[in-house]
Amino acid sequence: MTRKDKIEIMKQETKGRKKISARPAGKFKSEQPDKEMEKIQEELKAFAEKTVELQDKYLRLSAEFDNYRKRTHREKAEMIKTASEDLLKNIIPVVDDLERGLNALNNARDMEAVKQGMNLIYGRFKEFLQLQGLKEIEAMHQDFNTDFHEAVTKMPVPDESLKGKVVDVIEKGYYLHDKVIRYPKVVVGE
Repeated sequence: MTRKDKIEIMKQETKGRKKISARPAGKFKSEQPDKEMEKIQEELKAFAEKTVELQDKYLRLSAEFDNYRKRTHREKAEMIKTASEDLLKNIIPVVDDLERGLNALNNARDMEAVKQGMNLIYGRFKEFLQLQGLKEIEAMHQDFNTDFHEAVTKMPVPDESLKGKVVDVIEKGYYLHDKVIRYPKVVVGE
């Protein structure tokens, strides 16, 4: 039996059956379908109004977010541009002291006074750096630790207690608020 034959048989079987109505006959009066239709149209109208309202709300929220994003981007760019302003304002007096020290060095007769002046300027500058959160990493005679030290070379040591310890610091290292910003370059005893 081919597919066409099967379709033909199905058509003949359905012709003989009674049609089943979606609504039982006589249940609704002639006014009922009109009222149902009006109700459905009112619901559709309410849904359309709600959709328009939600779309408007969405567009406003989207525009607000876009404005917020642009404003914060501008503020961030401005902050980055002027972030070092306070730092530089505080460093200017140290630069002034250095310039005065250099002028005094050129005209000085007493080198001991010049040394003391330079040490005072150096002390003031270190104090300024500490106030900014910069701390020196203590490395000399400490156990070598790759998390805090950068080994440049190893050197034989006469004392057994110095093996595996830092015996010389080539370049100092620094923390900035407990974060290593420059590792000290050290010589390790072996």
